[in-house]
Amino acid sequence: MSARRGGTRGWVVGRAAGAPIIITPSWVLAAVVLTSLFAPTVQARAPELGMGTYVVAFGFVVLLFVSVLVHELAHGLVAQARGQTVQEFAITLWGGHTAFGGVAPTPATSALVAVVGPVANLVIAGLCWVGGQAAAPDGLAGLLLYAGAFSNGFVAVFNLIPGLPLDGGRVLEAAVWRVTGDRHRGTIVAGWAGRVVAVGVVLWALGLPLMSGRSPDVVTVVWTALIGAFLWSGAGAAIRGGHTGRAVGQITVASVGTRAATVPATAMLADADRARSAAGAQDVVLLAPDGRAAAYVDRAAADAVPPADRAHTPVTAVAVLLPVGAWVDARLAGVDLVRAIGAATQRTPVVVAVDGGRVTALVKAVDVVAALRA
Repeated sequence: MSARRGGTRGWVVGRAAGAPIIITPSWVLAAVVLTSLFAPTVQARAPELGMGTYVVAFGFVVLLFVSVLVHELAHGLVAQARGQTVQEFAITLWGGHTAFGGVAPTPATSALVAVVGPVANLVIAGLCWVGGQAAAPDGLAGLLLYAGAFSNGFVAVFNLIPGLPLDGGRVLEAAVWRVTGDRHRGTIVAGWAGRVVAVGVVLWALGLPLMSGRSPDVVTVVWTALIGAFLWSGAGAAIRGGHTGRAVGQITVASVGTRAATVPATAMLADADRARSAAGAQDVVLLAPDGRAAAYVDRAAADAVPPADRAHTPVTAVAVLLPVGAWVDARLAGVDLVRAIGAATQRTPVVVAVDGGRVTALVKAVDVVAALRA
């Protein structure tokens, strides 16, 4: 098993579109369960197989694996063709997922990347159906092909239901984004639609037998609960992601930083007081002889200096050094600003915002985090 840093843990079995194809340990569990569930059908068709029943049943699981892989490869290859970077293809307990290096640049790209997965399953379903028609009516090959046609058809139709985290939810998200011009509103709307889908799946799977006068079996109840929980969780994550994305988009230096005045590193604390007052600033940044931001005044330390001592206390005595590179472009906003702050604050929790070479504000990582949480 290989562990990709920041990626999905599992066995890397190949590469496509420059990204690893990973089989996760949870897929092994799914393979065992699905083999056990399909084995009785095979046994009823060919009782003479004995233990070979499970070999044939596992063949159906392998067919499903190929179908899921083709589904995910369709997502990734179209995304790559549309300019996105593919990070990984993962086969999991719930089917699979494709991870990208960034979001789709346009609603059209997002919708196209989403819809090609189910379309690929529809193509496989059609091929399996044609193959089943040509196979012997009572043979195992026909059974597997018809099972492949049904399973792929079901996966395609189910995935096109308009609610995240399903592919149809991505299409709905793209449609709302296209109409409103707001990607995050699309995500939130599609997330709430996904919650409706999750509830609907549970009501349909459990309510239909009850309405027919039958009690749902234990397997149905367990799988319905798991699928419903998966859909609800994915929809909730989408809603939170939409709100977070909107919060990130609204972040500017003015919203997360504090205005800063500047003084030479040779200044006294009283000079810093006057500069801060004249600029209407909350913070003071010390400039090196070359004009670079070299440090900032620690407010608590400065406030502890008595008024009588401020005129002859070097400002460096109450300053915190800034490492080289601890700055961001004050003209950035949204995702670009958050990324720049994230990179700069790997060296220090406080950075300066610079506009055209002039220091305008002091930005603290904790204030950015607080803004995102709010």
